Amino acid sequence: MGERTESQYVKLTKDQVPLEDITPGELNQPIEVPQLAVHKCLECGQPLPESYTPPADEAWMTGIFGCAEDRENCLTGLFCPCVLFGRNVESLHEETPWTGPCVCHAIFIEGGIALASATAMFSGYIDPGTSFLILEGLFFTWWMCGIYTGQVRQNLQKKYHLKNSPCDPCCVHCCMHWCALCQEHREMQGRLSDNAFSGTTIVSAPPPIQEMKSSDNKDNPETSSSSDKNHEHTGLELQVL
Repeated sequence: MGERTESQYVKLTKDQVPLEDITPGELNQPIEVPQLAVHKCLECGQPLPESYTPPADEAWMTGIFGCAEDRENCLTGLFCPCVLFGRNVESLHEETPWTGPCVCHAIFIEGGIALASATAMFSGYIDPGTSFLILEGLFFTWWMCGIYTGQVRQNLQKKYHLKNSPCDPCCVHCCMHWCALCQEHREMQGRLSDNAFSGTTIVSAPPPIQEMKSSDNKDNPETSSSSDKNHEHTGLELQVL
């Protein structure tokens, strides 16, 4: 019998094997693979190529105090700001009719201003504590409406990649609400007119009609002359106005 070869494996005992405390789920952690990381658009969620760089923020076409540049827009924003706000929302979100935002603006903004004016006029007949509570509630409502209208302005800035001018959208509407409405309306009018102009295509006149003449026409000049006369009547070209 040959000599017994020694085993290459080492038998471990319980004392030699260290026990490790493993918490549940520790081994099921996700692994980040850079090759599988895909950049997506924040607006629509579509995947973007690696070479994509977000466009830089652009400046507004008109300033915040450029209300006099559009007289009709200025008068609408001054006397009927609810209508102008509804039009802005409808231009920004086509699926939203302008009547809903217009009614909400009329109730909270114009209604709040009317209530504040009535409280100031009848301050001598109303208890001072009650007047203070009414004005405090109106002040809080004004800031809440500024946040809501500021969200609309922020959506406009995201759509056209516009800068914060002159400051945060909510602060702009809280401090200069009427001027902000007119500026947003002018901006959307200018953007839409530019898009409509760039979308038009110029159609040139069609090329002249080419005909192949056979040798028979050379032999028979009468037939060739008659065919030329027919071509004068039938060979009409349409020109785009």
